[in-house]
Amino acid sequence: MPYTLVIKQQARKKLQSLAKPDRLRIADKINRLGYNPDDPELDIKKLEGESGWRLRVGGWRVIFDRQDTVKIIAIERIKPRGDVYK
Repeated sequence: MPYTLVIKQQARKKLQSLAKPDRLRIADKINRLGYNPDDPELDIKKLEGESGWRLRVGGWRVIFDRQDTVKIIAIERIKPRGDVYK
């Protein structure tokens, strides 16, 4: 895996509390993000007004920080679309 994935405790707890279909779908996208964060099939955008990136997985958003020099992706938050930007 080209990038090391670091999942913060808050994001890990949220991921574990989700229903199995959502949990598996989000985990799959996070794994794909770790292999190639520039994959055009992933819906990734730079956040406006703050540092970080967002990965869209259906109605869920995964907020992460990407450090290309040391090849680390830190998953900060996993929240529903309506709550993540507040």
